[in-house]
Formats: sequence, C-alpha cells, structure tokens
Amino acid sequence: MKQKFLKIHPNDNILAALQDIESGDVITTETDSFSAVEPIAAKHKFALHDFKAGDEVIMYGVLVGKAIKNIAKGARISIENCVHASANYGVGGEKYTWQAPDVSKWKNRTFNGYHRADGSVGTANYWLVIPMVFCENRNVEVLKSALQESLGYHTTIDFIVDTDSLVNQYQNGASAADIMNTEIIRTPEEIKQNRTFANVDGIKFLTHDGGCGGFRLDSETLTSLLAGYITNANVAGATILSLGCQNAEVKNLLSSIHERDANFSKPLHVLEQQKSKSERHFIAEAVKKTFLGLIEANKIERKPASLQHLTLGLECGGSDGFSGISANPTLGYTSDLLVALGATTVLSEFPELNGVEQELINRCASEENKKKFTHLMDTYAARAVALGSGFKNNPSPGNIKDGLITDAMKSAGAAKKGGTSVITDVLDYTEKCTKKGLNLLCTPGNDVESTTGLAGSGCNVIAFTTGLGTPTGNPVAPVIKVSSNTALTEKMSDIIDFNTGTIITGEDTIASKGEALLEYIIAVASGEALTASVRLAQDDFIPWKRGISL
Repeated sequence: MKQKFLKIHPNDNILAALQDIESGDVITTETDSFSAVEPIAAKHKFALHDFKAGDEVIMYGVLVGKAIKNIAKGARISIENCVHASANYGVGGEKYTWQAPDVSKWKNRTFNGYHRADGSVGTANYWLVIPMVFCENRNVEVLKSALQESLGYHTTIDFIVDTDSLVNQYQNGASAADIMNTEIIRTPEEIKQNRTFANVDGIKFLTHDGGCGGFRLDSETLTSLLAGYITNANVAGATILSLGCQNAEVKNLLSSIHERDANFSKPLHVLEQQKSKSERHFIAEAVKKTFLGLIEANKIERKPASLQHLTLGLECGGSDGFSGISANPTLGYTSDLLVALGATTVLSEFPELNGVEQELINRCASEENKKKFTHLMDTYAARAVALGSGFKNNPSPGNIKDGLITDAMKSAGAAKKGGTSVITDVLDYTEKCTKKGLNLLCTPGNDVESTTGLAGSGCNVIAFTTGLGTPTGNPVAPVIKVSSNTALTEKMSDIIDFNTGTIITGEDTIASKGEALLEYIIAVASGEALTASVRLAQDDFIPWKRGISL
C-alpha cells in the first residue's frame, strides 16, 4: 500500500501528505499514533504535534514558518494558521565536507557536442540574430520571416502544416476531394531533411524591450547578457542589429565579449541602421551576412566530448508540494553526479534560497564566496522590502494552492536542486561560469528571467523541475522539464520530458531517478533526444532589469 505521509527530516514537526488523507484517518509514526482532525489534500502539510501561536514550524530540518494561532495535532498547516519565518544567517559556521557519490560507471562516458575554439563544447549549434535596442525588433522579425522557413527552420519542429501543397492543388484545378486527400502534415524527420544547413540546429531571433531609456545600468547589463549568449558554447555566431544612438552601445558589447573570451573568433556581423543607405539595403545586407555566417556554422559537426564540458542550469517553476520531495532532490542528486565527474552545475533564483542561506554559506569553498553570497542575498532582500514587498510575498497562488504556503518552505525544497556538493563559486547576474563544480548565480525567481540568466552565464543545458507545469524554454540552451508527479506527466505529456512521480508512489528512489536523469541529459546533449521546449520552439528570453522580481 502506498505510504500516506512523509517526515522529510528527523527534526521536522510537520508531515507531508503523499496522498489525500480523510478526517479521522489514523497517522502512525515511529513514536506516535493520532488521527487527522480534518481532510488533508495530497501535497499539503499537517501538524505532528499541537502548536501554540508563535511556535516555530520546522520542515526539511529548517525554520519555514511560525504559527499565528493554535494548531491541533493532525490539522492542516495553511496560510490561515501559519506565516513565513526564516532563520538568521551570517558568514562563518562549521567546515563543510562532502562525500561524492560513486560515478565510476560514467568515468569514460562522453556526449557528442560542438567543439569551439575557446575549448568549450556546445550541446547545440545555433546562429543568433540580436537587436541592441527595442527599435530594431521589427527588423529582427523581418529577418525571421525572410530566413527561417526558407532555410528549413520552422516555428515548431513537432510538425508543420504544408499549406503550399494545397495552393498547388488549387492552382492545378484539384477537386474538393483531392484537396481533402492531400497530406499536409510534415513530420520532424521530413523537416530535418529539408534544412539547407544540416549541422545548424536553428536560427534564434531574440527580441527585448531594452537598450535605451530607463537606467543606464540596465543597458550595460543587457550588453553583458547578450555577450554571454554570443559566447555560449551552443552558439556558432551572431548577427547584431544596432540603430546607432542607443544606450546599449556596440562597443560595450564587444568589450563584454572580449572579457569572456580574449581570443573570440566566432563569426560576428554588426550592422548599424543609421549608417545604411535605406532600410531595404540594411535588411538585404543583414540577410546576406547571416547566410554567409550559416555557411561557416554548418562546417562544425558533433564530436565526442568529456562530460566535464557540461554546464547544467538548475531551475524550477510552477512548483508544488511534491517538488521538494521528488523532482528537486532528483535533480540535486544528478548535480552531485556531474560535479563528481568534473562538470559544472549552476543553482539560480536567489529569492528561493531564503531560509537556507546558512547551509549554503557553510558549503562555500572560500571566505570570499561566503561574503559575496551574503551580500547579494542581503541586498536583494533589502531592495524587496524598500519597494513594499519581501521574500514573504514570494509564493504564487498556484504554489499556495498546492501546498507551498511560505517562501521559506518553498525555498527549502527549491534548494534541494543544488544537491550536497561544495559550492565553488558565487556569481552575480551575467557573470560567466569559470569554475567547475556547483555555482550559485544571482537571478530573480521569475522563471524566464532566471533561465535567461542561466544561459547568459554559460549553461549549455538546463534542467527545469515543475509540479504544476510550465512550457518555459530558452533560445540557446535545451530545457529539460522534470515533473514532480505522475499526474502532471500524464496531463501535460506534450511539455514534460522526465517524470519523478514514481518516487512519490515508492516505485523509484531519488538515486535511481537521479542516475536516469543524468542519462537523459547526456542524450539531450548529444542531440539524440529532443526536449519538448525545443520541439515546440519555446524560445523565452526576458533580460532582468535588476529591479525586484520574485
């Protein structure tokens, strides 16, 4: 019989319901037996003992809230009886030691990737078309309409509708019956065969609303982010469209590229509209130079590479009460495997680390990184409060509905994505990953802003856990959707890639699913498995303007 509840940590004073519990159901633990005093929906939490107003609520072994009224043993923990609370933190703590998992079975494993001149290896091979300022967004769209389908790249590679065949039938006098019998759906295999450049996975057309106006810092951050995308191992080269007078200056972009790669040699075509004879000439030149760039990009083929060249982004969104029990710990175990293999993993979303700061500080390898992480968290929290918000306002209505009622509770589960390894570096937004091992990257909790930042810091693949479902993807880094529960996997099978719900039902362990997830990541990195976000062309790109985004 499936277990009804789970005590996650020995010090916890609340339990997580793994399935619906009815009022009167008997809850038997190792030391006690009592009845549920009200219905407890799956994913929600309930009291292990009586609480008085002001008592601390502990889950994952950390403070996640405080009771604001008396709560009876066996009663549901909810926003009506509990509020956010988190522990204080500071630089210091005990020396951290890590026991790496056994990775001998992957010791000589490789993935097939695109080798770059700087020594990095991409899991994909994309060409970028990027505007320096929102004024150029329309021209980016013109280039998209001129290039994408003509070269065999379509808005989705799940399937395409070949309307041209119907036009041909009509022009040739076909009957209604002939038209109805015409096959117009093209499969992924047929689409790939029609690509002009077989080794180029796609042309990605980025648009944004920045580059001018607002704070000058926003434009400087934008140029740094764009430099991160151009130098990402998954990118072969780029076409840059500049108006000419914007705050996001091309010289700053080139400087940021040079900071990341002093010997940068990818094809890079920069066009300035205010120096062009006309818009027609501007577009024509951009199309021709992009085409020449694609010819160069097509010369690169996949070749074996060590798993050390993987840089995995660790992301979550649309979380539920099972995320911190199944999907996030699974991803954390996979992160530990990759770190033990000499690869890089990156944990983002600083608002969702509230309440577990001390654990992460203790895991930092250097005093410098401990201080940097503390400073970034303090600054983020202070800005949120100054704007009348705060980490306590973070859980979304969907989170709360599915059992995550405080930010600290949500964060304690979200942090499980980072596994248990030592933290080798702490990065501010747009900073490039340069150290192997687990990195912390300051991004907002907003899913798209965060995944945008992960790719900008060098991630060549992203694993994204979800309990409620979200289609979020990224233009250059394949995003793997990891479901926390089987019901979601079955309901939204078109966007989910990997299911960890079998941990909840007791069919699998975190370790077994973590190993299976690593195998899937290797397949994606090799181009052997296509993620749903790539198949559906879910190319979400939202630069963070450094305002408060929870």
